[in-house]
Amino acid sequence: MKSSPTYISGWPQLFIHTGAALFLVALAGSAFFVPQLRPMHTFQGLIYVAVIVLALKASPWGYGAGVVIATFWNSLSLFVTHLIQAGAGQLVSLLRTGHVDRPDTLMVMIGGVGHFLLIIGCLAAFLRQRPNGRKWAEFFGGAVLCLAYFALIVRLFLPGAFGRH
Repeated sequence: MKSSPTYISGWPQLFIHTGAALFLVALAGSAFFVPQLRPMHTFQGLIYVAVIVLALKASPWGYGAGVVIATFWNSLSLFVTHLIQAGAGQLVSLLRTGHVDRPDTLMVMIGGVGHFLLIIGCLAAFLRQRPNGRKWAEFFGGAVLCLAYFALIVRLFLPGAFGRH
């Protein structure tokens, strides 16, 4: 007999929902300011919808996807492109002058904040399950599938990102 799914509540779920929602707002804002990104961001947004739905069911697959996409994206944005730092500069400019020169860069910082919340929420919710070997396998399976999907949509919608012109 199959047991009914476990549902989580509390602050981890709040962090997951808030983090994913912030990133979806950042994707929409960025797509508004850079129309060429709209197809990519539409399909990228599906990752966050899936993470929310799977997290509502306390699925290790969703937690793994949420942790890996947020960690991967924030790592690139912090250490490679430095767009989170540039976005923080845009926020300071907005607060001081009421003006932003690069609103798309500000969206990257907002997305980065959302991702930090998503990482914390997914890890906390997953670890609360006291995962066994199977749950860890599902967590890493979700991570791998998410990265594969992300690589596919980058390849389809941003062909220059892999050196193909």
